[in-house]
Amino acid sequence: MNKKLIKLLIFLVLAAGIALAIVYRQQFDAASLQSWVNDAGIAGPVVFMLIYIVGTVFFFPGSVLTLAGGALFGPLLGTFYNLTAATTGAIISFIAARYLAHDWVEQKTGGRLKSLKQGVETEGWKFVAFVRLVPLFPFNLLNYALGLTKIKLSHYSIATYICMLPGAIAYTYIGYVGREALAGDEAVIQKVMIGIALLAIVSFLPGIIGKFRAKPMMDVTELKKKLDAGEDMLLLDVRAESDFYGEQGHIEGALLMPLEELANSLEVLKGFQQKKVMTICRTDRRSAKAAQILNKNGFTDVQVIKQGMTDWNKKGYPLGL
Repeated sequence: MNKKLIKLLIFLVLAAGIALAIVYRQQFDAASLQSWVNDAGIAGPVVFMLIYIVGTVFFFPGSVLTLAGGALFGPLLGTFYNLTAATTGAIISFIAARYLAHDWVEQKTGGRLKSLKQGVETEGWKFVAFVRLVPLFPFNLLNYALGLTKIKLSHYSIATYICMLPGAIAYTYIGYVGREALAGDEAVIQKVMIGIALLAIVSFLPGIIGKFRAKPMMDVTELKKKLDAGEDMLLLDVRAESDFYGEQGHIEGALLMPLEELANSLEVLKGFQQKKVMTICRTDRRSAKAAQILNKNGFTDVQVIKQGMTDWNKKGYPLGL
């Protein structure tokens, strides 16, 4: 059979499956899933994993599947089944995008694909680890989008399995706690507290990953060279307005964005996600915090200026008006 025809048929199957998953999303719930698994008897875990894999490929609601895995199989086996099935589905989606549905995925991901490609080219598996821990992109769509990057399948698979583990443990346990609560377990309060603790741990992981992604600080001499060379970058001054126009002054061309406003003003900076971003303050404490916020929100090339405006003024470099 013609290769192009095979690709077209697979593309149509994917498109039809995703469309059906969206149309019948409301009819797919934990009760239905439990019924199918119970009816399968000893083969229940296999049936569940197959449903999860197909669901991942066809954009079924992953949260329902993960919580159901915890309710059906408990925290240990549930985590194993959930994580293995989710990773298998993610690998199938990755392969489908890389070899069969390139044009469709590129159309669906739009401009976000550029930042993914740049992130993977710059950081490799570390970027995959980051986006698995930080939900910048929908899980199912991300699987396809990463298939269009240059990352090796083995690196993608390992990073996906390992870095989805914390979330899989937490949300599987929540599903298990929900089942125990419905069953009237007397120790449910203690289990709920453990579930909350697990979710808290997961929420701290993006910050830890952000530190691993952070680049070494840049000194003001190197910054001056880049500015003089006219490099395409954003110099982000995160001091208060009074400091920006105060005694230390500011560098010409710097964009003022006080640290306290940064998290709520990211939409303004959206066009700079694929550019070099240099953060600067009086020294480098505020700018380091700003870099962490930017890294968590998908900015792929952020550096902190060491000793900031203090060193800039010591060097006698020119200031803006």
